[in-house]
Amino acid sequence: MTILVAQPEFVAQGENQKNIEEETNELVLDGGFVLPKTAADDVFLAPEINSFGKSFRDYNAESERQKSVEEFYRLQHINQSYDFVKRMREKYGKLDKVEMSIWECCELLNEVVDESDPDLDEPQIQHLLQSAEAIRKDYPDEDWLHLTALIHDLGKVLLLPSFGELPQWAVVGDTFPLGCAFDKANVHHKYFKDNPDINNPAYNTKNGIYTEGCGLDNVMISWGHDDYMYLVAKENGSTLPSAGLFIIRYHSFYPLHKEGAYTHLMNEEDKENMKWLHTFNKYDLYSKSKVLVDVEKVKPYYVSLIEKYFPAKLRW
Repeated sequence: MTILVAQPEFVAQGENQKNIEEETNELVLDGGFVLPKTAADDVFLAPEINSFGKSFRDYNAESERQKSVEEFYRLQHINQSYDFVKRMREKYGKLDKVEMSIWECCELLNEVVDESDPDLDEPQIQHLLQSAEAIRKDYPDEDWLHLTALIHDLGKVLLLPSFGELPQWAVVGDTFPLGCAFDKANVHHKYFKDNPDINNPAYNTKNGIYTEGCGLDNVMISWGHDDYMYLVAKENGSTLPSAGLFIIRYHSFYPLHKEGAYTHLMNEEDKENMKWLHTFNKYDLYSKSKVLVDVEKVKPYYVSLIEKYFPAKLRW
């Protein structure tokens, strides 16, 4: 399902933006997001280095940031077991924490920095808007995709006290299936040796407890912000297309959409939705920047999309 709307206009906002464009030879969108002119004439061009001067998703580079990221994955791989995920889905699936709007949740992310991310240490609301603005530039008619980018990480509110203040390893980072063998495509795979599921023979074959082609909806995926936001959107009656919900639920499933692992568990609908996830992933990963979006400038546009696809208040 693709929903079309009139193409939004991207125009310079005042003399400051004009000066930035002249001095840097770059186009600045109305949110303050900078894109090279070559990309403005065509499509988004992925940069070669992140905001720390390193390659994106380089989990082996020597730095203080990388050391903390590896420690994060050590804890995640040890603690994310099948039983743990089952308990989390049952607990948070009740959606009994708070009632609030999508935008109110966006503002809560000003308090969150993702410790698993080797590419950016800005508050999460900036990452959401950077992703959304970059997609909005290249896919102006796919407003559902703009909104999907804005909300895809909202589940990171699980880190906050009012949502249980879960540890980072239970909220962020790459996701992976439980109930079958841990594929070597997973980042820092070596730490799975201490996961309790290693001792369960039923979980240690390629298919594990699943059948080939069973569909990802039938697979237990490690618990975190992805699955939580998917539950929030689905149970509150969002009218986002299935591809939007698929992106929200599996955008951190890098072993699948980046490395090609676990594809034997996908069904035909998954394969169709994966096309949109691959499109989205480029913007999710490579739009991270130290150039911050002017939140108040873009807020009216995104609030209009929220009103289109979501109720005014949601259960979280």
